[in-house]
Amino acid sequence: MNARDTLQDSTLDLPYYAPFGHEEAIFESAWRNRLPLLIKGPTGCGKTRFVAHMAARLGLPLYTVACHDDLTAADLVGRHLIADGDTRWSDGPLTRAVREGGICYLDEVVEARKDTTVVLHPLADDRRILPIDRTGELLEAPPNFMLVVSYNPGYQNLLKGMKPSTRQRFVSLRFDFPDANREAAILLRETNCAADLAQRLVGIAQSLRQLKDQDLEEAVSTRLLIYAALLVRDGMDPVVACRSAIVESLTDDPEVAEALMEVISATFGR
Repeated sequence: MNARDTLQDSTLDLPYYAPFGHEEAIFESAWRNRLPLLIKGPTGCGKTRFVAHMAARLGLPLYTVACHDDLTAADLVGRHLIADGDTRWSDGPLTRAVREGGICYLDEVVEARKDTTVVLHPLADDRRILPIDRTGELLEAPPNFMLVVSYNPGYQNLLKGMKPSTRQRFVSLRFDFPDANREAAILLRETNCAADLAQRLVGIAQSLRQLKDQDLEEAVSTRLLIYAALLVRDGMDPVVACRSAIVESLTDDPEVAEALMEVISATFGR
């Protein structure tokens, strides 16, 4: 069964994702044409869910790597391990994806060390190869391999930006938080909460997002709204749920937290 057949047969099993534009068509076209894809957008806006949705839509295995400061090239490519006195090679997630086909998704790629991301360059151009120096292999990516990376441009600094020469190897998509109606629909679908609660939580998010870059390092994510809705659905007071799921996740500053709580209390008439 090819990927297109899988798409037709598994529509009902796809991870839920609410499209906002042409991103699904762009992803599919990039995959068909063997092009790498870069997704940029704020934390919690749906980048990872979108990739999972498209992997299922195309019937492809998904290898996800959460990038961090200590991520090494060996973590991606693989390393020799010693077991029972024997030395054996163990593929990393990037190598497994290249060998077996599928999507390798590097989440927040700019968090990885610069010398680590260099290993992506020969995969992100028309060569589509992965040299493995430690084994002497030169792997050619199969047609169904796709490299996808993501990062949050608003959270970058001078030390953690993606080089222009690297960005230009990718087809790119820009994500943002959903509009109010779509975000409320996402909350309803993900949590089965009351429609009034979904609308209030979205209103809170829109108000607090106006404070980004002033008092908050990160904006309120759709993910945090889902957490709050689940707590309320479980019987928790909405104001208490919002403090725990939203406010305390956004700031450690007591004064900023209290300012955010004023917005939440007013929303719920307290």
